[in-house]
Amino acid sequence: MSAAKRVQQWATFARTWHIFDCKWQDPYESANIIKKYLMGQHKPIYHPLNDCGDVVVCINSREIALRGDEWRKRAYFHHTGYPGGASWTLAWELHNKDPTMIIKKAVYRAMKGNLQRRHTMQRLFIYHEENVPEDIMKNVSSQIRQSRLVPTRLDHIPEEEVKQYPKVMDYPKDYVLK
Repeated sequence: MSAAKRVQQWATFARTWHIFDCKWQDPYESANIIKKYLMGQHKPIYHPLNDCGDVVVCINSREIALRGDEWRKRAYFHHTGYPGGASWTLAWELHNKDPTMIIKKAVYRAMKGNLQRRHTMQRLFIYHEENVPEDIMKNVSSQIRQSRLVPTRLDHIPEEEVKQYPKVMDYPKDYVLK
């Protein structure tokens, strides 16, 4: 076997570390993307009984975007296991308590039918901001593309660039905003 083929085979069987930025992403669309990498569906050796998935690190889970008014209408179920331990929590309340939980529940739900999903979820690391421990970041070697482009906010554009941008018109000096 040639050296190139040996490296290709090693890369196929090795666990690669990927990073995914959740900023302004729908958690349910993101969960389907993340699921493919956790389960190894992006590899040519994938089989449902084969544990060949990779590790995924999610950052900025505090800045996810739910569609429409799902922040107020979507509810998450939790049961303690004791009688009367069932509870429903609205998405905004759950996100205020733990900003990583909505992504975690979305990925867990996306892996429905996977008998090993509890073990597979151990390879998912979720952080609510961009600060990730150095020992985890040194393992990351790939980035997962976001499903939506994140636009640049106007207050993050440098003032020089805003002034150089072509104007459609200039307001008269005596113009009053109502």
